[in-house]
Amino acid sequence: MHRIIIPLLLLALIPFTGQAQQNPKYITITGKILDSDSGQPLEYATFVLQKADDPNQVTGGITDPSGSFEIETAPGTYNIRVEYISYKTYARDGQTYNSSIDLGSIRLSPDVAQLQEVEVVGEKTTVEVRLDKKIYNIGKDITTSGGNVSDALNNIPSVSVDVEGGISLRGNDNVRILINGKPSALAGFGSTDVLQQLPADAIEKVEVITSPSARYDAEGTAGILNIVLKKEKTLGINGSVNATVGVPFNARTTTNFNLRTDKFNIFNTLGYFRSESPGGGRFDNTYLSDASEFDRIIEDRDITRKNEGFNVNIGMEYFLTEKSSVTGSFFYRWSDENDLTENDNQRFADGSLNSRTFRSEDQGENDNSYQVSLNYTNNFNDDGHKLTADFQYSYDDESVFTEIQENNVVPNQNLLALENINEIQTQDDILAQIDYVLPMGEAQFEAGYRGTFEKEINDYQLDTLNQGTGNFETNLDLTNVFTYHENVNALYTQYGNKYGKFSMLLGLRLENTQMKGSVDSEIDSEALEEILGEDVDLNFDKNYLGLFPTVNLIYEISETANVSVGYNRRINRPRGWFINPFPSRSSRTNVFQGNPDLDPAYANAFDIGYLKRWKELTFTSSVYYQRETNSFERIQEETGELTSDGIQIIRSIPINLSTNQRIGAEAGMIYSPVKWLRLNSSFNFFTFKTDGFFNGVDYGTENSSWFARLSSKFTLPAKIDLQANSFYMGPRQNAQTKDKAMFSLNLAMSKDLFKDKATLSLNVSDVFNSRKRRSFTQTPTFTSDSEFQWRQRQVNLSLIYRFNQAKERNNRQNQERQGDFEEGEGQF
Repeated sequence: MHRIIIPLLLLALIPFTGQAQQNPKYITITGKILDSDSGQPLEYATFVLQKADDPNQVTGGITDPSGSFEIETAPGTYNIRVEYISYKTYARDGQTYNSSIDLGSIRLSPDVAQLQEVEVVGEKTTVEVRLDKKIYNIGKDITTSGGNVSDALNNIPSVSVDVEGGISLRGNDNVRILINGKPSALAGFGSTDVLQQLPADAIEKVEVITSPSARYDAEGTAGILNIVLKKEKTLGINGSVNATVGVPFNARTTTNFNLRTDKFNIFNTLGYFRSESPGGGRFDNTYLSDASEFDRIIEDRDITRKNEGFNVNIGMEYFLTEKSSVTGSFFYRWSDENDLTENDNQRFADGSLNSRTFRSEDQGENDNSYQVSLNYTNNFNDDGHKLTADFQYSYDDESVFTEIQENNVVPNQNLLALENINEIQTQDDILAQIDYVLPMGEAQFEAGYRGTFEKEINDYQLDTLNQGTGNFETNLDLTNVFTYHENVNALYTQYGNKYGKFSMLLGLRLENTQMKGSVDSEIDSEALEEILGEDVDLNFDKNYLGLFPTVNLIYEISETANVSVGYNRRINRPRGWFINPFPSRSSRTNVFQGNPDLDPAYANAFDIGYLKRWKELTFTSSVYYQRETNSFERIQEETGELTSDGIQIIRSIPINLSTNQRIGAEAGMIYSPVKWLRLNSSFNFFTFKTDGFFNGVDYGTENSSWFARLSSKFTLPAKIDLQANSFYMGPRQNAQTKDKAMFSLNLAMSKDLFKDKATLSLNVSDVFNSRKRRSFTQTPTFTSDSEFQWRQRQVNLSLIYRFNQAKERNNRQNQERQGDFEEGEGQF
């Protein structure tokens, strides 16, 4: 409210004697007021003209929502001044104007001293709508305080995170995860495990990109989730410290430090965590064929996880000139994880308990990752004409040692098997990109190149104890070294323009993908054919060239409503472990085998959206359709082999099915009926159909499902906030498995302390301990009824302390003026 009232009071005292006159002797002074760091327009900034020879003669004006001003005045010499609350005053004396002039863009810098004294009430919008994305600012979500990135993503509309940390967008798990717009070691090179190690408070916003523009990778048929990390833009020294303790044991400390001057910006984040995360499950398998000695096996599973890790991100942005800068950063992550899984197996024959075994799997993983990034940015002018260049190198080294021991308990106690699995996986990633943006009046043209070059080596060795000799022997049928290369070169261009109420963004991306794989193993060719099957190419080199168009349109029905239409074509490339032909096993009875014959899947997606704002309510909705060809599906089948004690060995393998069609609708609502209450809800319904055959079996299926969220936040006196987030996942199924519905609830409370420099938060994740996956799988030869819980209920207590950073608080008047959604006019 300061930004509205103060400028109006100032202007009420200014005698605008010259503005209404139409005397040709008067001139017009125009320009724009922008934030020096973000380039965003500053609305309600004041521009003051004071006669140099007569200080009592003052005129001026305020800026509109685009930051523009236009003032009529007599020719002469003036002292000018631009003011905006919490920003340094811009002043120039003795400026002579004898004819109309456009001053261009005037950039204001934040004033650290004012920020320490004034409570900043301008809260960022919760959601911003752009031509190709929705941007969710999640910094105010106290239910994720002390949590990780996966916890934060699980509160984003359209996004769901399953009990094992798998991320899906609109029910589709083929989603591309980016950090600051790029594939990154911070995101685990496509794996979501790393996201459970990074703190949620490091995130500034999440961009949900369901209709990606041409500048983004074509990878990910569901779309893209771009996680944007915080980067302080305030001048001076500032930062924060966040400490968390929790039950089950969870200790986490994160520090952010920033030093910014007019010439450089140094930023640093340090994080350390240590946690214990218990889980478990129950699996009831019934065998329908006569191949197995047993007709039923019940497995009770307990899981204990002990994880410890450290990460550091340090960088510096150096301003070469007022319009160009170079940024370099280094990221390193180390983690030591230990998972102990204990299985109690009851085996039945003819309906009676036949035997009982106890199996333990002790897995230790040591992970080291680092990433070096360089960026060059040259802003040719203040209108968006710029050139950027990026280079990034990432390296990841994972060493995993797993000891699997299985013992008979009933009727006799003896050792069944003892196995050691050694797995070393290394991955090198290189990214190079150059991007050029050229504004053309209301229009904007963009073109660029991006190349990603990946090398992955997976060294897998299985050693089995020979009980006769007492020595471990290497299983040559499964031991191998698999090397995989994936090189993607892309050229892209896009054009955006605005015609009155109509905005468009058209793009085209040309991508060439090379996928190469080779296997090094001591097994002979005949044995390989028996294990892997006929016509399996161990050394392959595939090349794909594709065009990926995008079309995004918005029509503004009114100032408070618009309709959007989007189309894009996407690709889903199989990852290295999906095409590694050698089986790897997590138990003696279950193996996973990659499929080198997998081809990329392609998808065409259409989206129609509608947005409407009222005074207290914002409503957004969309209807979408996607058709994917050669879609991946992981199926289970018998191998025809038995363990030494007569149990069938089941194989899981990914295949290309014929098609996958998905139709859905989603709606979201943000409602603030009173100042102290804020409701945020979303609903997503989708139906999908797959069809295809493999080894003579029809794996086609058709199913509908839905999920919904409701978040409510209460602001109480004494700067206390309460928040509740609930999530419901409807039942769903694929070709073989039906998943039951799931509900979870998170609660949180926070209190500001020490003049808003600190915030104490208490939150409970999964209050009812109900976040469990309950599934039923049926095949012609066996059925499996299971319940699995990745992580039990978690309680966290967090304290964050900020120095030289203002605590942003809710401002209803600002929300009424801006709304909770922004169309992003002129932003492409």
